[in-house]
Amino acid sequence: MKALVTGGAGFIGSNIVESLLEQGAEVTVLDDLSSGHKKNISDLITAKHVRFVQGDVRDASAVRDAMQGADTVFHLAASVGNKRSIDHPEIDSDINVSGTLRVLEAARDLGVEKVVSSSSAGIYGELKTIPIDESHPIEPLTPYGVSKLYTEKQTLAFAHTYGFEAICLRYFNVYGPNQRFDAYGNVIPIFVFRALQQLPIIIFGDGKQTRDFVHVADVVQANIAAAKNRGVSGAFNIASGTQIEILDLAKRINQCLPEPVAIEFGPTRMGDVLHSLANVQAAQASFGFNPVKRIDTGLPEYVAWAQKDFENSKG
Repeated sequence: MKALVTGGAGFIGSNIVESLLEQGAEVTVLDDLSSGHKKNISDLITAKHVRFVQGDVRDASAVRDAMQGADTVFHLAASVGNKRSIDHPEIDSDINVSGTLRVLEAARDLGVEKVVSSSSAGIYGELKTIPIDESHPIEPLTPYGVSKLYTEKQTLAFAHTYGFEAICLRYFNVYGPNQRFDAYGNVIPIFVFRALQQLPIIIFGDGKQTRDFVHVADVVQANIAAAKNRGVSGAFNIASGTQIEILDLAKRINQCLPEPVAIEFGPTRMGDVLHSLANVQAAQASFGFNPVKRIDTGLPEYVAWAQKDFENSKG
């Protein structure tokens, strides 16, 4: 496989790059490093089959340069998160919609065989049934959910019109190595990095809301399986198929730390859904997705990684 990974210096992208290399692929990474970290892939860049292009996914020339020779594109470059999109809706739309269009145009013109595009469970909005499958009504509550829904439709329509394959993966709450603290990011790194600074963990709401956390190793598995299974297209849930209350999550993080911190509560945030739990049978049946990393083992491993990263960041 000759692959381009947009956003390949980011959290999920860097994990995909590492797995592709282990499987003998030739990899190009396109990333503007606005949210990704080059240190995520610095050791990988020295490998024989990795090329790094620093550029914006909205820049057509940068995208074309990076995509030259690729037969498969993993498109992860995006503005991510509900709160970020609420604060900066124009940036969210510009990066996600315009950036995806640049990728699809290049894929069409350069003869790419398959595009695997990262989407989000945020397209569903508040869940009406649990567990949620792909037939659930789509009613996004935030600009981020709207932009990801648009890019799904854009991707699948382009593929149908211009004759290449495309698949969209709707991630639920992803966590794991290379995921660092970001005020707009996932709840797990926010909780963990606050605790490492001996700051209280703040839960917005009563803590009874639930999330379906999926380890990045399972997300990587889904991406590569989706790419390799030719003839499979559409949009699929990627999750663990299990749920945990946020208060329970905070308590588990404290159990992983040498010095537990206080747990405090704040007002419910705009755009947050109450419950999240996915049905992943469609992905299992279509390309063999099989989530195996449970939070019982994945969370302690992530906390250990975060502790090491936190200490290294101090100098």
